[in-house]
Amino acid sequence: MAMHPAAEVSRGSVEVDGIQCPLLQAGPPDATEAVVFLHGNPGSSEDWRAAVGAAGAFARAVAIDQPGFGQAGKPSDFDHTYTGHAEHLGRVLDKLGIERAHVVGHDLGGRWMLDWAAKNPDRFASAVIVAGGVLLDYRWHYLARIWRMPVIGELFMKVPSRRLFRLILRRGNPRGLPREFVDRMYDDMNGPTRQAIIALYRPTFDWNARSYELSGELGKLDRPVLVIWGRHDPYIPMEQAERQRETFPKAEISLFGRSGHWPFMDDPERFERTLVPFLRSVLAGCRGPGSGGR
Repeated sequence: MAMHPAAEVSRGSVEVDGIQCPLLQAGPPDATEAVVFLHGNPGSSEDWRAAVGAAGAFARAVAIDQPGFGQAGKPSDFDHTYTGHAEHLGRVLDKLGIERAHVVGHDLGGRWMLDWAAKNPDRFASAVIVAGGVLLDYRWHYLARIWRMPVIGELFMKVPSRRLFRLILRRGNPRGLPREFVDRMYDDMNGPTRQAIIALYRPTFDWNARSYELSGELGKLDRPVLVIWGRHDPYIPMEQAERQRETFPKAEISLFGRSGHWPFMDDPERFERTLVPFLRSVLAGCRGPGSGGR
């Protein structure tokens, strides 16, 4: 049960560079300041439906399917790098008329949004980082190590059945994940999405060096930041939640004791109780530089 009255959520789409990307929206559709939700891997805008409705009660709220994921277009020549996804996000915000964004990102979506933020400091108002963000000295999780291996990664991507996918997602999620959510992720994870995942996990640059560089760029901005993490996350260890303060020294950190990698799905009521007050505050301009009033 939602803790706050939720706004009606509508389904739409936006086309940028010939790529059709579904989105969810709530709240005033023409507001130039908005809360923008980005999914992780694998994921889609539907991951955020409840959160979009909650935020839409007091602000414009938008969740987007990034290229290669969910029901978005999945062109084989899309630039599946952090930079490529960040630049696409910027063009989507332009198309939607969003001039200032309070970004909420999960997993890889947290990294995409922060790459965008570093390049667009005047438009970056605040951030909510959910099991992602700037990962310093991070060692790839076991699935990522498989995906990063030529040939073996491609072969592994052909193997998972729906049953195996469900079994994989039981690890590190002690509260369990809704069956509908797990099945939707599996249904969206077709061949092009699996290829996109492979591409994302095989960067041709020094990933850790770029993370430290990004940390330095963002640290100069002093924006309000909320970090939400599940203590049992099997992919990105809880220690990385505290390390977000190396980039954002004033970040608020909320650890969900029985959650895994998807706290907004396995503990949605607590997630809303944590998220909504922060967003209300930054939208009212109550939490320091960059929050700005409406």
